[in-house]
Amino acid sequence: MDLSLSMHNDLHTIRDLGPVLADQMAKLTSNFRLGFGSFVDKLVSPFINVAERYQQNPCAEGRVFRNCPPTFAYNHILSLTADTEHFRQELMKQKVSANRDSPEGGFDAMLQAAVCVEQLGWRKEATHLLLMATDASSHLPLDGRIAGLLQPHDGRCHLNSENLYSATDKLDYPSLGLLGEKFSENNINLIFAITDKVAEMYKVYSDLIPGATVGILADDSSNIIKLIVEAYNKIRSKVELEALEQPEDISLMFTALCGDGQLQPGQRFCHNVKLGETVSFEVEVEAKGCAEHGRSRNFMIKPLGMTEALHISLRVDCGCSCLAEAQDNSSECSNAGTLECGVCRCNPSHIGPTCECPQKSALSAGHDACREGEGKPVCSRRGDCICGTCVCHTSEYGNFNGNFCECDDFSCDNFQGKICSGHGSCQCGICKCDANWTGEICNCSQNEAACLATDGTVCSKRGKCVCGRCICDEGSHGNTCDKCPSCTDICSAQRDCVECKLFNAGPLASGQECEMRCSGTITVVDNIDSSIEQLCTYKDDDGCVMHFALFESPEGYLNITALQNKECTEGPKVLPVVLAVTSTVLGLGLLALLIWKLLVSLHDRREVARFIQEQGKACWEAETNPIYKGTVSTFTNVAYASSNSKQ
Repeated sequence: MDLSLSMHNDLHTIRDLGPVLADQMAKLTSNFRLGFGSFVDKLVSPFINVAERYQQNPCAEGRVFRNCPPTFAYNHILSLTADTEHFRQELMKQKVSANRDSPEGGFDAMLQAAVCVEQLGWRKEATHLLLMATDASSHLPLDGRIAGLLQPHDGRCHLNSENLYSATDKLDYPSLGLLGEKFSENNINLIFAITDKVAEMYKVYSDLIPGATVGILADDSSNIIKLIVEAYNKIRSKVELEALEQPEDISLMFTALCGDGQLQPGQRFCHNVKLGETVSFEVEVEAKGCAEHGRSRNFMIKPLGMTEALHISLRVDCGCSCLAEAQDNSSECSNAGTLECGVCRCNPSHIGPTCECPQKSALSAGHDACREGEGKPVCSRRGDCICGTCVCHTSEYGNFNGNFCECDDFSCDNFQGKICSGHGSCQCGICKCDANWTGEICNCSQNEAACLATDGTVCSKRGKCVCGRCICDEGSHGNTCDKCPSCTDICSAQRDCVECKLFNAGPLASGQECEMRCSGTITVVDNIDSSIEQLCTYKDDDGCVMHFALFESPEGYLNITALQNKECTEGPKVLPVVLAVTSTVLGLGLLALLIWKLLVSLHDRREVARFIQEQGKACWEAETNPIYKGTVSTFTNVAYASSNSKQ
């Protein structure tokens, strides 16, 4: 189980699950045992904080947890037992610890739990289940190189007398291939009990480890028993074949005949196998090449998680058509042998690759001259003894050499795919490094050019140059340790004291905090020598710049020399600026209005002129409006006229 800080709630839940788990498993099997182990991460930087104050309490500066036990890589706590009360008592003693990064060392713990058979108490004939509960990803192989762990994992048990993983600072993290190999060897079925946020990652891992399954944990791991029971039923109802120690020149083709009665070519498993049901598999073996004449190849096929296996011994007979074209007493065989398929088969009187050595001469010289010592093989089994001299063979990887072919130029360790890192030559299994390179595999450069920062210092004075790379101090990073967001440099540490003691300003100016925290003496000067190594310059809240210098006295005390006055530049005149801006805005507005008015007037004038022009062109005939009625009307009074005539 992952016992990093994020698993605190899960640990409280699991503590009481021992008896419940035993009751549930008793319904499935009559002989159930359980054990417990925990892990966090490797005990090397940068995976943990190696500062002295964190060794005994890695949670010293935590926000939620202030105290926790020292970090550990893997701790085997309880061997397999039927005593569930003992299991519960051991879990009650467990506490979470802490590491620095999110990935955990789960793969280290899984491998130790698989290969430490005697320590854990795995029974040979039992069904083996290994549950790994975590809420984080796991470190992969090559991650250990960040901490300088170059040696790959050897796949062995490394538990010390205290049941702690002892190779945490020596070996890299194991690979998925190595985990799958060891789980198959020990017939262990793996269950990843993980949270939803890392589910996709562990599903990929489960595809690469035979017999592995994935279950999603609740936030507090309350469903872990359900996951175990479901995984157990899934494992018991699935039959999957695997091939162990399969030769590279042999291919296997599986065909499954499951409960549905349908042949499934290319499938090596059957799901949902019921109790008493029989499933069958057909295996087709194909040889892709010929082995040495008469030599047999051995491998086995077995069901995952079971001890029973089918052992297969395979022998391939091959013949060559070129044997019919053999040349007797060929000149290429010193006229003393037959050339068959490009190889000399010597007459009984001669030996050697080209039959160049008479057998009598060879016998007189004897094979003892070709042995490195009494009882040692002739020419170290890497060459032929010709007339008392070893003629070394060649290999696709390189050449054998030496008086007895005891050496070669390819058995040295490689780095980044190159023997001796490409910076040396392999001589009899030992790397002879080129100039400016050291180390067992010549991967350590003595040139500090790559460690120089932009200011010309080695690793920005925040680390050491090791093998041409900067090993940064805690808190800093980057190729030259130039990035340190959490660093408090010496200038920043003294800035507040200079502000409060000389200028009665800054965060320490109020109260007596300045006198309590700034007990040192500050020397006030008019000028500071710019050649001083640690020259500090800061701008305060008022925009003024203060200068001070730091240097260490012969007695080891830090001395501060500061300028008496700050450099304050005159601020900008606000009123002229405001007036200028206001005038500019108003002027631009008026100008825009004038331009608009001018454009409108021009447009109106054009329209009026066009109207007058069109009016002048109009020609109308004079006519009377038929509906027009004049303003003057004349009426004749008939009565008035006849009256006048009578008079």
